[in-house]
Amino acid sequence: MLCSCGEVKMVDRLANSEANSKRIAVVEGCFGTAGQPLAIPGRVLIGEGVLTKLCRKKPKARQFFLFNDILVYGNIVIQKKKYNKQHIIPLESVTIDTVEDEGDLRNGWLIKTPTKSFAVYAATATEKSEWMSHIGKCVTDLLAKSGKAPSGEHAAVWVPDSEATVCMRCLKVKFTPVSRRHHCRKCGFVVCGPCSEKKFLLPSQSSKPVRVCGFCYEQLSLGAGLHTVPRPDPYGRSPGNNLSDDDDDDDSSD
Repeated sequence: MLCSCGEVKMVDRLANSEANSKRIAVVEGCFGTAGQPLAIPGRVLIGEGVLTKLCRKKPKARQFFLFNDILVYGNIVIQKKKYNKQHIIPLESVTIDTVEDEGDLRNGWLIKTPTKSFAVYAATATEKSEWMSHIGKCVTDLLAKSGKAPSGEHAAVWVPDSEATVCMRCLKVKFTPVSRRHHCRKCGFVVCGPCSEKKFLLPSQSSKPVRVCGFCYEQLSLGAGLHTVPRPDPYGRSPGNNLSDDDDDDDSSD
């Protein structure tokens, strides 16, 4: 559950308070020396809780911390006490969209940024509503203060491996231990090796060219952008809204 330390409207009052500093110090301690320092002037811990993150191979529990300017999450090592693989997402670049309930995956929404996008699921509808409301308010306040426009570009949400037994582009190659699954960084589809031989520079995601499928490569090369795809996403997501996997999954070679 999102354990709020107060409504977002109280952020200014809580900023730089001793109680807030102690709470942030506790979070830093949970990540140990491997985590980045989180305490800066004006930063407030809004709330925290466990969410299920849809990763490449399977849904996994992750501990999330919502601050007034960043979203932090990590792998749970010891329940509610220790975490690793700290991820920090600036809220200015975040947009959120609800995800319709499907099977066992319920109470979910997309967290989308130019560099990484993914789906998370809360335990209850109430928790989902609280998380989305708090994140949305933090983003709105940040953009209002900075005068910036909401981010219009988002990394692809990766389709989980389990959703594709054959290549989502050629529809011919069946995945086996020998014929591995790969992910297009532009559309997030699960594709075979021959359908993802090309690489293209997506500056918001990497300083080096990244793997893309043949269809996306052609569209990107033409400079037309990606507007249509020959096969619908099984989640009903548009190709511009990517779902990437967690860094604890092996995404370096696919």
